[in-house]
Amino acid sequence: MAEYHLTSPLKEEEIRKLKIGDTVYLSGNAFTCRSRLQRYIFDEAHTLPFDTADRNLLIHNGPIIIKEQGRWKLVSFMPTSSIRFEKWGAKSVKEWGLRMIVGKTTMGAETAAAMKEAGCVHVSPRSVSPNLWIDSIEVEDVYLFDELGSIEAAWFFKINELGPFIVDIDAQGNNYFDNLDEKIAENKRLALEKLGITEDFKFTKLY
Repeated sequence: MAEYHLTSPLKEEEIRKLKIGDTVYLSGNAFTCRSRLQRYIFDEAHTLPFDTADRNLLIHNGPIIIKEQGRWKLVSFMPTSSIRFEKWGAKSVKEWGLRMIVGKTTMGAETAAAMKEAGCVHVSPRSVSPNLWIDSIEVEDVYLFDELGSIEAAWFFKINELGPFIVDIDAQGNNYFDNLDEKIAENKRLALEKLGITEDFKFTKLY
C-alpha cells in the first residue's frame, strides 16, 4: 500500500497509478454534491452552472455552513455514503469529467465501469474526524443555494491536505470492499468447517 498527496485538478496519469488500499491526502479545488443536485441536473435537465475542468474532485457531502460577518463559515463536514447516488454515478463521472469522488462506503458496478473507462477513483475516509478536518477546508463559493438549499447546494472548497482517505475503487475497476467481503465469506467458511458446523446452519429462533 502506498501513500499519495494529490492536488486538484487531478491528472489522469496520477489517478491511474492508484491501487485499492492506497492512502491519499487531497489539496486544491473541490465541489460538493448530494442527491438533489444530481436530480436537478440529470433528471430535470438543468445546466450545471459552473465548469468542472479545474475542480474534477467531487465530494459527496452536505456541509453545515453559516454566514458570519458576511463570510461563509464551515461548522461541520463529513462525506456521506456514496452508494446512495449510484443512480447518477456513471453520468457524473462521464459528464462532469471527474477524476475522483470522495464519499463514505463505496459505489456500484456501473459507476466502477465508468471510472475504469474515464480514469477516476472513489475514496473513503479512513477515520471519522469531521471537525478535525474543518481547518483543512476553506469555503470559496456556492452555486444553486436558492434552488436547492444549503445542504444540497454545490459548495466550492479549497482544501489543504484533507484526509486520510483509502482508495476503495481504483481505475482498473477493483473494489476494496468487494474483495473484503470475499475474504470475510472465506474466513467464515473455514471457521464453520473447523467447528464442524455445516454452512446451511441456522440459529434457533426464540419466541
